[in-house]
Amino acid sequence: MTEATATRTDAQATAPAKQTKKVHLIIERQDNPNSQPYTEEFLVDYVPGMNVIACLMAIQRNPVNKDGKPVAPVAWEMNCLEEVCGACMMVINGKPRQACSAIVDKLQQPIRLKPARTFPVVRDLVVDRSRMFEALKKIKAWIPIDGTYDLGPGPRMPERDRQWAYELSRCFTCGACVEACPNVNERSSYIGPFAISQARLFNAHPTGAMHREERLEALMGEGGIHECGNSQNCVQVCPKGIPLTTSIAAMNRQVTYYALGSWLKK
Repeated sequence: MTEATATRTDAQATAPAKQTKKVHLIIERQDNPNSQPYTEEFLVDYVPGMNVIACLMAIQRNPVNKDGKPVAPVAWEMNCLEEVCGACMMVINGKPRQACSAIVDKLQQPIRLKPARTFPVVRDLVVDRSRMFEALKKIKAWIPIDGTYDLGPGPRMPERDRQWAYELSRCFTCGACVEACPNVNERSSYIGPFAISQARLFNAHPTGAMHREERLEALMGEGGIHECGNSQNCVQVCPKGIPLTTSIAAMNRQVTYYALGSWLKK
């Protein structure tokens, strides 16, 4: 071995090991619906282009907290991993959003994850969004057909209406707008901006308009459109860019005309 080779080998042996870049997460956890929330910190190995879901999966594979203590894996929901299903909505650095599209490189660290507490917490980041589906039932968010025979192709919508109706149809009930709305809380029965927008969508459909009056009656009742405080938080957090405030204004107009017409008929 030459002197130069020996020197290089000695230098390699004494060089410090290369440090792996870490992602620091602070997660608000809750063991069950009735227990008290607490925070736990984790460090996971950084991978270029990783999202928050990738961080949670790394914790699931190796559930050890920042202090090196083994803990129960963090519970969360996911399905499509491409911002289509809405299941992975949580509060990330103070903003309700989809974990699958939250890229670590674009987030300030430490990354703080919390459940959407507008909804009852089941465990950790998993919440019960039943109130959203009850709201959809309330405004009859469907096209009524009995299914006993083939109705053939449905009535056509004018292209100008179809374009904006398609934008409303992109709602995937993720709950971000409900979480961001200050009028949706445990003291309120407000159905939320997403349901009002869906009422507009189905009222505009040639067949859905059959139940237009029932939807307007629902919006005039308890938890209806009059409980909107016009904070406009909803439109800012919607991952699909749905014009929720435009829908609320449109439905306000429909409800007003309907109420005046009902009063004049008395």
